[in-house]
Amino acid sequence: MVTLRRQYAVARPVYSEDSLAEDHEKVYRLRKTILDHAREYLTCDSKRAKNAVLSLLPIIGWMRSYRVREWLLGDVVSGISTGLVAIMQGLAFSLMASLPASYGLYTAFFPMLTYFFLGTSKHISVGSFPVLSLMVGAVVTRLVPDVGPPANITGFQNLTQDQQRVLVASSMTFLVGIFQLAMGIMQVGFIVVYLSDTLVSGFTTAAAVHILVSQLKFVLGLTVPGISGPLSVIYTLAEIFVQITSTNICDLVMSILIMVLVFIVKELNDKYKAKLPVPIPIEVVMTVIACGVSYGFNFETRYDVDVVGKMVSGYESPIAPNMDILQESAVEAFPVAIVGFAVAFSVAKVYSIKHDYTIDGNQELIAFGVSNIFGASFRSFAASTALSRTALQESSGGKTQIAGLISAMMAMIVTVALGFLLEPLPTSVLGALVIVNLKGMLMQFREIPYLWRRDKPECVVWMGTCLGATLLGLDLGLAVGLGVELLTVVFRTQFPRCSVLANIPGTDLYKDRKDYMHTLEPKGVKIFRIPSPIFFANIEFFRDKLVDAVGFNPLRVLRKRNKALRKIKKLLKQEDDATERGLRDLFRQRTDGSRMDAEELDQPSDLKHLPFQMDWRAKLPGNNTVPRVDLHSLILDFSAVSFLDISALKGLKAALKEFIHVDVDVYIVSCDACILEKLHSCTFFDDEILTSMFFPTLHDAMLHVLDKHKDKSQGWVVREAIYATNTSVLLRKLDMHAEAQHRRDQSWS
Repeated sequence: MVTLRRQYAVARPVYSEDSLAEDHEKVYRLRKTILDHAREYLTCDSKRAKNAVLSLLPIIGWMRSYRVREWLLGDVVSGISTGLVAIMQGLAFSLMASLPASYGLYTAFFPMLTYFFLGTSKHISVGSFPVLSLMVGAVVTRLVPDVGPPANITGFQNLTQDQQRVLVASSMTFLVGIFQLAMGIMQVGFIVVYLSDTLVSGFTTAAAVHILVSQLKFVLGLTVPGISGPLSVIYTLAEIFVQITSTNICDLVMSILIMVLVFIVKELNDKYKAKLPVPIPIEVVMTVIACGVSYGFNFETRYDVDVVGKMVSGYESPIAPNMDILQESAVEAFPVAIVGFAVAFSVAKVYSIKHDYTIDGNQELIAFGVSNIFGASFRSFAASTALSRTALQESSGGKTQIAGLISAMMAMIVTVALGFLLEPLPTSVLGALVIVNLKGMLMQFREIPYLWRRDKPECVVWMGTCLGATLLGLDLGLAVGLGVELLTVVFRTQFPRCSVLANIPGTDLYKDRKDYMHTLEPKGVKIFRIPSPIFFANIEFFRDKLVDAVGFNPLRVLRKRNKALRKIKKLLKQEDDATERGLRDLFRQRTDGSRMDAEELDQPSDLKHLPFQMDWRAKLPGNNTVPRVDLHSLILDFSAVSFLDISALKGLKAALKEFIHVDVDVYIVSCDACILEKLHSCTFFDDEILTSMFFPTLHDAMLHVLDKHKDKSQGWVVREAIYATNTSVLLRKLDMHAEAQHRRDQSWS
């Protein structure tokens, strides 16, 4: 269907960058120095002080605009609903961290207290996160293994195994908080941009595999020691299969039943979420039922079922981190800090866009850093957010972090007064709840065929991250994923998809000639586009692709021309009195040109002392052949070139001169102003490379080229008659000498 399109017509001169600057005065801006930025950053006044306080304590901003009548009820309902789920997840995720279950309630309480004041997100539910729990658990089991003596750490004396593990987890969490706080103070919240959605997806999928394997021992009722390090998944599975005949049938049946029921109810929640005021808290319901059944039928003694056991009642006094543990866990703590922040920031960003408010990445780092430091002092482990809890908090009516504060109060009530009710809860129930909640992360495997069809490098990042994190562990896997991701970026920039452009007839548009049926390429003109920055790693690739595009190597052509020119000059010198010996030496010694200095061959052809105008397209005397060059203009489209480094600048200058030396005019179009400034500052321009080669648009350059060569026949200037006559006569005479010499050579042979 043909639609009417608006048309435009613009009448203006053809501009080069020089003529544009003449007709339109340019504003030259003063660039701030590092000292200027430092002075501005350190300057303090009342306005900046107020903004600093509001930035450091976001609660002041949203509390002043809090709508009590409209929002309070929703926050209360949301807080209660989220709190119930946070309690169940805290218990389950604490087991994943190889800690007593009650310490998961600490993580649901303490970090939220400080985030309430310092966080910029109004919707995320701060607390335990399965991936972080697993990463903390790997360090805990490494320093305090299930079997064998613990690591040689000073603070372990006179402590039980559980107390040692709590000390390890809290000390590592303290270091995680230090890392996050330091990054927030140094304003490096942008670091999260290096964790792409694809990388995070592959990483969380691998984490789901680790979580699934770690929970199998609870579901099957087996006693499997915690294993950490590379290939821990394989070793754990091997240990499980060795003990598979010892499976506790009661644990297995109960786990399967709970997983099926929870899965069905969750699907119903998703299907009827528009009609349900609050999602059915099926995890809480199943936990309460399982506690009652386990207590009533005495599962612990009758069926040998592992239960949560003694719950810590109330809160213990704060503890200081152990310096030996800080040193032992430093390598693992940094990726935990990055992953925890990246996940929380990604989730917070989704809901900030949905509800139209802004979040500050640097302030989020500060908030989580302080929260983890504060929580670690009271024996909690690393906190972030869980997508399921955040989704519940937002969908059940939560408007601000008052909902989060109420959920923390729920955890406090259970810890202080109701913890004993959870003591008969089977650990297999917690394992089943964890596994059934992995559905979302495990379903990310479906992204593989989609990514393979749409973007193969992204698929490589996903698979590399997932495989690396699954086999090597989450900390090393994250490093592998970042390495693969950076390699794909280097690959894309080092080997970009260069193209030759052609004009779409009747327009000023220029597109890849391979993409359109009917295009126009003026004879003798080539338009080359490189869609990436040019730097030290891809400058040679750029030059090779440019040579492929034009169809000849200008440096080789120049060397051939200079060799031929040397012979022609000698023929001219010996034209009147050349002897048979001289001609034999001239044409039989093939090393004559090769003995020329290499630098001399690379210099522009010297045509000053010839009695005619040289036409390199004409037939040359003897067996001398020079590659034919039918190109008179080369246009380089720099519209997608964002920067040039010094190495690329030198390579570009050499490439341009090679074409100029073989009589090809070179033009650069749509060059960024910052790149032009850099070219001027780096003395890029000289007697051969001029500023007049630069044009603001591709069409300006094309019009200039067509106007310059409008009097040319088939793309080449018609030679003046006198020069053409002289050239043909002299070349014919030289050719006769060459033929005579060739006949003598045959007679001698």
